[in-house]
Amino acid sequence: MSILVAPRAVQSFGKWSGLATLGLIYFALAWLALMSLNHDPLSGVPDGLTLAHYAELFGEKRWVDPLLASIMIGLLVGLTVMVLATLVGRAVPRSSKPGRIVLMSLLPLFIPGIALGAALFIFLRMFLDLELGFWSIFIGHVVWAFPFSFLFVLVLTTRFDYRLLDAAADLGASRWRVFWDIEFPLLRPGVIGAGIFGFLVSFNEGQRAIFLRGDATTLPIWNWMMASSEQSQVPIIFCLETLVLLVALPTIAITFWTMMVKLDRD
Repeated sequence: MSILVAPRAVQSFGKWSGLATLGLIYFALAWLALMSLNHDPLSGVPDGLTLAHYAELFGEKRWVDPLLASIMIGLLVGLTVMVLATLVGRAVPRSSKPGRIVLMSLLPLFIPGIALGAALFIFLRMFLDLELGFWSIFIGHVVWAFPFSFLFVLVLTTRFDYRLLDAAADLGASRWRVFWDIEFPLLRPGVIGAGIFGFLVSFNEGQRAIFLRGDATTLPIWNWMMASSEQSQVPIIFCLETLVLLVALPTIAITFWTMMVKLDRD
């Protein structure tokens, strides 16, 4: 009897611990949204709802250029890592040493952001003599976003039946037709998810961009500068981040839902 109770207790503990952790995360996000509507957001205590801070946000123009820069860099990063993740993800299952490729591709995930930003700064500025700015941030974000996007594609390529490709090739289909007609439709959720997640990772990245920004300013950097130097801008930042969450969270949810539906069908 005790043998059966212990696993159930562990399972129950794991379940409720996970739910509590998720609850804490989403409670914090919901509280941020509530404080953005609060008369005094810095108090942390609701004392009446107002849209005054949102009106101030839309009257303030300094955040527009950083937002546009983040969107442009994010779109380019998303497209780039989507292509790279697809190319590498397709090659891994048929390579002679797939484990080594996966390990090297995921290595940037375990490097502290500040350390990676400093290393990229030295490499790009001192070795390549690249002027810091838009493109240096783009390169840094590609390095950071690629492992996440790679995992999206890898989940599908490792479950892929490559006999379908061999059969199509035996029937005379060109490599392009095999990829476009057979392989890509099966990998499409992972490829699209890789691009979307690459965009979101880039859009929210700030640690590495601090070292690589030059005279360019992305939205996370602008938020950090305003919060650290101008306390009066904090309510605006609350409003801005709430709007970002209203776009980012549904996008992430749709991406993962699409991936799960695809995996369930397979």
